[in-house]
Amino acid sequence: MLTSLYIKNYALIDELNVSFKNGLTIITGETGAGKSILLGGLSLVLGKRADLSQVKSKDYKCIIEATFDIANYNLKRLFETLDLDYEVQTIIRREISPSGKSRAFINDTPVTLDDLSKLSNHLIDIHSQHQTQELTKDDYQFKVLDALANNSEDLQQYSTQLLQFKSLEKELEHLIKAKSELIKEYDYNLYLLKELEEVKLETIRLEELEETYESLNNVELIGEKLNATKAILNTEDVGVMDQLNMIQQELTKLTAFGKIYETLYDRVSSVNIELNDISSELDNLEDSLITDPQELERVSNTLQTINNLMQKHSVSLVEELIVIKANLETKVSNTESLDDDIALKEIEIATSKKNLTELASIIGEKRRRIVPKLIKKLEAMLIDLGMPNAKFKIKLQSIERFLSNGTDELQFLFMANRGSSFNELKKSASGGELSRIMLAIKAILAEYIQLPSIMFDEIDTGVSGEISHKMGSIMKQMSSRMQVFAITHLPQIASKGSMHFKVYKTDSDDTTHTNLKQLNEDERIVEIAQMLGGLNVTESALAHAKQLLN
Repeated sequence: MLTSLYIKNYALIDELNVSFKNGLTIITGETGAGKSILLGGLSLVLGKRADLSQVKSKDYKCIIEATFDIANYNLKRLFETLDLDYEVQTIIRREISPSGKSRAFINDTPVTLDDLSKLSNHLIDIHSQHQTQELTKDDYQFKVLDALANNSEDLQQYSTQLLQFKSLEKELEHLIKAKSELIKEYDYNLYLLKELEEVKLETIRLEELEETYESLNNVELIGEKLNATKAILNTEDVGVMDQLNMIQQELTKLTAFGKIYETLYDRVSSVNIELNDISSELDNLEDSLITDPQELERVSNTLQTINNLMQKHSVSLVEELIVIKANLETKVSNTESLDDDIALKEIEIATSKKNLTELASIIGEKRRRIVPKLIKKLEAMLIDLGMPNAKFKIKLQSIERFLSNGTDELQFLFMANRGSSFNELKKSASGGELSRIMLAIKAILAEYIQLPSIMFDEIDTGVSGEISHKMGSIMKQMSSRMQVFAITHLPQIASKGSMHFKVYKTDSDDTTHTNLKQLNEDERIVEIAQMLGGLNVTESALAHAKQLLN
C-alpha cells in the first residue's frame, strides 16, 4: 500500500509531504484546486514520462517520492528479475532537473522507466475516466474472466508453451527454406562430387604419375640412350670400363712406392666398382623398358582429368581438390538429411500443438464455468447501483487458432433496459453506466485476487443520491481487503472514508499554490456540508453532513 507521498517543486506544489493509511482515503476539493496535479505527480512516480513544463521553479530540481509497503505483494521474484534490492518499505523517486533531464530510482538504485512501470503495475491502480474505456476492450474483459477463473498459472504455462510452439514453427520454416535453396544446388553439387569421387583423389600421387607418363611416352628414346651409354662403358678395348681396368693395372705397379699411390689406386678401384654397378643398373633399366600404349593412354587420361579438375575448381594441388570434395560431401549430405530434420521438427510441433490445445481447453473450460457466477454477481451489484434492468451475456467461442491467451474469442454483451437488445458494451452503455459497471467489476475482482492499492478518480461522474451512497459503500467494502483512494465531488461517498484530505489553492506574491490537508472531524463536517450546499454553510447542511458521517 502507499504509505507516504512527497512532492517538491512540481506544477503548483512548492512542497508537500503526506502519509496514508489502509482503508478508504477520500480526496476532495473544488474544481481546479489541483487534484489532477496530485494525480500527475503520482503518475510520474509510476513511470509516466516527465515534462520540463511540470517543474514549478526552473531554478530547482523537481522531486517526487512515494513509499510503498509491499510485504503482502509477493514481489521478491520481480525484484530479482529487475536486479533490484527487495525492501518491504520500497521507495520510488523521480527527479527532474532544471535542464529537463529525468531520473528514476527504486530503493536508491537507478532504473529505466520501463523497469519502473513493470514494478508500479503491481503497486497502485489509478482508475481514471479514461481507464473506464478499457472495460470495453477484449484484453480487459479476458483479464477479469481469467482472474475469477483462477487461470493465472495455466495462462503462464500456455504463454511459455506458445513461445516454444512459435519458435518451433520458425525453425521448421527455416529448414524448409534451407531445403528449397539447397535443392536448387543439389544436382550440381552431386555431379561435382561424383566427378571428384571417380578419380579416387586419395590414391593419386601426381609426381609419380607424371614420371610414369614421361617414361611411357619416351620409351624408344630412353632405350636408345641406355644402349649408347652402355656402349661407351662396355665397348671392348675402347670402352670406359676397359680403359679404367687398364688404369687400375698400371696403378697396381705403383702401390709399393708409397701411400699416396696406394690411395690413388683405391680411389680408381672405387670408381671401377661404381661403374660396374651403373652398368648393371643400365642393364636392368633396359630389361624393364616396355612399350604399353594402353597404360600410357590411361596415365595420360588420368593426368588430363586431374588438370581439368584443378582448372575447373581454380586450384593447383590435389590436396585442395580433396578439401573441395569433402565440402561437397557435406552439402549433399545436408540436403539429404534435411528431410529427416524436417520430419523430426514436425513431430516436435505436433507435440507442442497438442500441449497447447490441452492447456487452451483447460483455460476455456474454467472460463465457461465462471461466466454464470460473474454475470450473477454483476447484475446483483448493479441493481444496488441503480441499474435494475441491466443484463449481461458473455459468449465464448473456441477457434482453431492459438491466441496470446488461449483459443477463445469473447463477446461481452450488455443490455441496459428492458425491451432493448444485447450489444457490445461500448455501443450500449453510457459513460455513467460504464463507471458503475467498472466499479462493480473491481469490487468483484477484490474478492478473488489480491489487487494493488486503487485510486478512483471521479468514478462517480454522472451519479448522485442513493446511487452515490451505494458506490461509497462498495468502495468502503473493498477497502477492508485493500487500500482504496477516492477522488470525489459527492458528499455521500466522501462520508464513507476513514481518512479525508482536501486539495485547495492559496495565493501569495502573485503566485498560486496547491496544498493538501488532512481534515479532522470538525473540518470534515464543514467540508461535506459545503459539498452539500455550497460555501455558505447552513445549519441544515451541517446536520446533514453529521448524519452522513454517522
